[in-house]
Amino acid sequence: MKEVLRFDNVCMHYHTKQGETVAVKDLSFSVKEKEFVGIIGPSGCGKTTLLSLAAGLLTPSKGKVENGGVSFGYMLQKDELFPWRTIEKNLFLPLEIKRKCTDENKARVLALAEKYGLKQFLKSYPSALSGGMRQRAALIRTLALDPNVLLLDEPFSALDYQTRLSVCNDVYAIIRNEQKTALLITHDISEAISVADRIIVLSKRPATVTATHALDFTENEPLKRRENKAFSAWFELLWRELNA
Repeated sequence: MKEVLRFDNVCMHYHTKQGETVAVKDLSFSVKEKEFVGIIGPSGCGKTTLLSLAAGLLTPSKGKVENGGVSFGYMLQKDELFPWRTIEKNLFLPLEIKRKCTDENKARVLALAEKYGLKQFLKSYPSALSGGMRQRAALIRTLALDPNVLLLDEPFSALDYQTRLSVCNDVYAIIRNEQKTALLITHDISEAISVADRIIVLSKRPATVTATHALDFTENEPLKRRENKAFSAWFELLWRELNA
């Protein structure tokens, strides 16, 4: 499969009144089309900066980020649904912002909502939905403009543990069904193991790649992966690398 994203010796420096902070240093990796890549690293190591660089929201201080002109969708830690808009209106928001609110595009978004169990909630307001359903709506909103690559910035961290497992399963299934490329930032080692084709381990700040692992699970559901005997061995290895 072709590459859709490549970091080549990327450095990112921030300048403040207190001085210079090096967030990312000599960072190199690539992501292939339809691949689900998980990125883990110590807190404050620059993982969110990495997503901003990938999407072109930041320009690297040194090195190069190549994305071949693909489009990106960004899913945040919280659903950020507007409480005064119905779920339907929230789903249409990206189309309105980009002035692409055509009948064809709206029909495609509504078809996604029906496909993934939101049809009966379209006229409801976010307060009427559970945390899991709200996050599912947030993902469909992210898919409204049909992006090639989804950037997931700890999208389950605001949920309780039980809901988090269920929503992770749902989001994984939607991303796979829609054949999207995904780049997931997470502090949760178990979460990364349960969804990723490949896991990239970052060092403490300034972030650089310390290890890359291709996972060999045959299971295609996060909850089933967690039941695999190899799951704990992967967890132990990644925990050691993070805490080295």
